[in-house]
Parts: sequence; structure tokens; C-alpha cells
Amino acid sequence: MTTDGSAQILDRGYRRFDGRRSGVGGAIRSTAWHTTRSVLGLGRKARHKIAPVLVIVVAMLPAVVFIGLAVLLGGDEFVNDVLEGIVPLYSELARQSIAAMILFTGLVAPEALVRDRRDGMLSLYLSTPLTRRTYLGAKVLSVSGLMALIVLVPTVVYLLGMTFASLGPDGVGDWVVVLIRILVSGVLASIIYALISLGAASLTDRRAFASLAVVLTMLGALIVVQILVEAADQSIQWRMLDPVNMPMEMISRIFGDAGQYPEIPTERVYAANAGWAGSSAAVLWARYRSAGA
Repeated sequence: MTTDGSAQILDRGYRRFDGRRSGVGGAIRSTAWHTTRSVLGLGRKARHKIAPVLVIVVAMLPAVVFIGLAVLLGGDEFVNDVLEGIVPLYSELARQSIAAMILFTGLVAPEALVRDRRDGMLSLYLSTPLTRRTYLGAKVLSVSGLMALIVLVPTVVYLLGMTFASLGPDGVGDWVVVLIRILVSGVLASIIYALISLGAASLTDRRAFASLAVVLTMLGALIVVQILVEAADQSIQWRMLDPVNMPMEMISRIFGDAGQYPEIPTERVYAANAGWAGSSAAVLWARYRSAGA
């Protein structure tokens, strides 16, 4: 509308987008990045950052404590021998952060899905190059990457700290082997926990109910297994149904250790983890396969 009250048509039709198109890969990266920001509470009010920060601090605390002991007390040969009997093995350190892992899967990770479900954002995502599979892939990528902060990063920091304190692996070759085992086991465990968390969280669009679903899935199964094995005196093989400890047991087996349940064959430990990952992925896909999602 001009100053004299007459109207003018300034443009007709749509303009073609002439910028750089990043395609499906760019859409996945963008979705994963914005999901990560949402889960960590970045760009949101301070209360949304409390749980993620608390989880990361709890996860890193055991590694920092053991590194501090090694750095402050190490140096003397006798003291080093004593420390080697106190500080945990690399495969055992992840178990020290199990409380942080449960907090993350229950309180933090569900945000990756429930916010989109609550706001009805799936149809908007599907108007981009994303499909349902690539959308869910981006969510798993984001959550498993964050899960690695709990499972993987403390162990890598621990390896570096022990190396600095002259308590690390002997020789460059052994050091590289330990690092590879840390990375492989950490990535696999992160993916498994991420799938379990997202599979349970996909059952609802309410944050509190999603957290409850995750906690009931993980701790509920753990309690049932505990009752079967310890109270009802059932076979130790029931431990394979424990979604909390089986990924940790897998980490031990990757390092060649006996683990917490040496009675369970290694191939069954791997099978149990594959079963939890596969069933969780199936639930997740079933929830998003239909148009309503």
C-alpha cells in the first residue's frame, strides 16, 4: 500500500531458492545438532540445563577422583603398586558412571522425542528431505553422541590421566589397543542405551510419562531379574534380560575381562545386547511408522 492509498503488486509467484542445498545429509546433521541443543537445554531457560549438567558432572566424577589420586600420590614405585590395586580397570570405569547413565536415559534423553511429539513437529520435518527413517536416525545419532559423554569420555580422560601418572598401558602399541577398545565399546554401549531410552520414550508425548517409561523399562527389568536370580534362585542366564548391566558386561568382554557375570558366555552377552537394541529399535519404528506418530 502506497502513501496515496493505491496498491502495487511488487512480486508475483514464488522465488526459486538459489542457495546451497545440503540434501539429506545436511538435514540429518541439522536435526541431530538442534536435538542436541534441545536435550542439553542450550538456548533455553536455566532450569532446562540443570539435569544435563548434573549428569555430566556425576559421570566425570569417578574418573577425576582416580586421576587425582594417581597424580597426587604416584611417583614412588611402592605407591604405584598400591595404586594399581585401587584404581579400576578401564573396562570397570564405565560401571562407576552407571548412576549418571540411568539419570541421563530417564531424565534427559526423552527430550529428544517428546518435545517434537508434543508440538506436532514430525510433519514439518517430513516436509524437508528427511524421511521417517532418517529423522529417527538423526535422533539416535544425537542421543547416542550425548550418551558417549557418559560412557566414553570419562574412560578416555582416565586413560590420558593414568598415562600422565605413569600408570597407563606399557608401550605405544598397548596404549593404542586400549584406546581402540575404549572407543569401540563406548560407541556400542552408547547406541544400545540410546535405543532403549528412545524406544521407551516414544510411547508417550508427555515428558514426565516418557521419563517414567524409561525408568520402568530399565530399572523394572533390572529388579525383576534380581528377584529371579537372587530370591527365586533361578539361572544366572536371566541376567541377559538386564538392560542396565548387559552393556557394561559387553564392555568388559571387549576388553577381554571376565566381567561381573563370568558364567554367561561372551556370545550370549553380545546376543543379549543385540536383542535389547533390536527390540527397542522395533518399538521406536512401530511408533513412527504410521502417519500420526
